[in-house]
Amino acid sequence: MARAHTANTALSERLRNARRGASGVRQRQAGDRAARSAARRDGILAAALEEFSARGFEVTRLDDVAKRAGVAKGTIYLYFRDKESLFQELVRAMLTPLVGSIEAMGQADVPLSMLGNQIVELFVREIYETRRKDVIRLMITEGRRFPKLAEFYYREVLSRIIAAMRAILGRAAARGEVPEGLVDFPQIIAAPGLVAIIWSGLFERFEPLDVRKLMQTHVDLLFAPRRAL
Repeated sequence: MARAHTANTALSERLRNARRGASGVRQRQAGDRAARSAARRDGILAAALEEFSARGFEVTRLDDVAKRAGVAKGTIYLYFRDKESLFQELVRAMLTPLVGSIEAMGQADVPLSMLGNQIVELFVREIYETRRKDVIRLMITEGRRFPKLAEFYYREVLSRIIAAMRAILGRAAARGEVPEGLVDFPQIIAAPGLVAIIWSGLFERFEPLDVRKLMQTHVDLLFAPRRAL
């Protein structure tokens, strides 16, 4: 009887170990599938950026994106409903982390002079020197013809950045660091950045632009200590 009990216990333990092993294998397999799926999705987004940048939104076909990504066209529909949703997700994937960084800056109650260099470096390092500038250039060129894309971009990106900059400028105006009127027009801060993006696509080969110096000069002019009248 004791031997039978010992044998049953050992068998039960082997079965539990087998189930745990099988469960571990399934978890690893599921993890591998998820990783492959995420990589495939990222590959489609990267291909979409290349195609949209080269052809524009209207001309780009999902067949072109699929070919560049090395997948069947039907695979794209496993991740994105249509070309518009693909473009929207590209905007979200590329720019949401940047928007979050700007919103974090908007919550910091520090003198504006301390934020000036951060704003310059954020634009140069996280936008101008990355493919994010291509997404912004696309919105500049395509937004008017595709109002739904412009509305999405405004809602997901611009409105949040504007709110964060208004919070920064509002506190700065209360401290007397900037004119109160600037709070109503935070777009002024972004103006040279947009000029730089447009310039890089049209005139860079004729006259290279020192974007960091351009942005720093602009920030210095806006945020320079105000003289008493």
